[in-house]
Amino acid sequence: MTTRRDDRPPGRPRPASYGRRPAAAKPRPPVDEGVSVLYGWHPVVQAVGNAERRLHRLLATENAAARLAAELGPLRITPELVRPNAINALLGPDAVHQGLYLEAEPLPAPRLDDLPDDALLLALDQITDPHNVGAIVRTAAAFGVTGIVTTARHAPGATGVLAKSASGGLEHVPFVTVRNLAEALIELGERGFTRIGLDSEAAVDLDTLEPRRPAVIVLGAEGKGLRERTRTCCDVLAKIPFTGAIRSLNVSNAAAITLYALRMR
Repeated sequence: MTTRRDDRPPGRPRPASYGRRPAAAKPRPPVDEGVSVLYGWHPVVQAVGNAERRLHRLLATENAAARLAAELGPLRITPELVRPNAINALLGPDAVHQGLYLEAEPLPAPRLDDLPDDALLLALDQITDPHNVGAIVRTAAAFGVTGIVTTARHAPGATGVLAKSASGGLEHVPFVTVRNLAEALIELGERGFTRIGLDSEAAVDLDTLEPRRPAVIVLGAEGKGLRERTRTCCDVLAKIPFTGAIRSLNVSNAAAITLYALRMR
């Protein structure tokens, strides 16, 4: 004799949730090349609030969408309301997305000769870790840096992890992408920029400098530091005068200390 697993009357369909796990989020097609992916509260709220940023698609949980509307008012894009696992499926379970995922066009990138004559710049010499570059962008936005000079190669894209680490700073500090960093530094020197290379072995202490705008601060990758040709393109090499047992810092922390110590106006 066959025993029924429930007491439904014959012919009545079983409820959809009976004995089943919630359906997994359907996979979405890959993001088009050249589209920036932003996630998390600060990157998304800054991007949606930036009229210069063209938006493609916004996924949000119900709570995150309500919070976003409360922060910005009427939104430029209608969010697709989803469960958190739909965003997890796009980013992976370790991404701290806070219920927000945005696909958008990259911001317009100025050319080197578009920069004003009183600019304050950071130049990154093959710094490839997106967490570090993102933290540098956030610091640059806090100190009013005009732009960040980097190369097309040996640099992470302004999306994903970098954008999350920048915490909205991408909307305020543009990247100036050049083919060759040394040549860019030479061009800036010809325009009157003071080129300051940060070097832990330099003879000059950072706090003894009194530079004025325009200026560019050149930062090297952790471990390798500035490349030799980059060093020769700097007007001065300076170091942070450490007094403790540890004589080096994460490059993003070094950028913050340098910008505060120089406080160029």
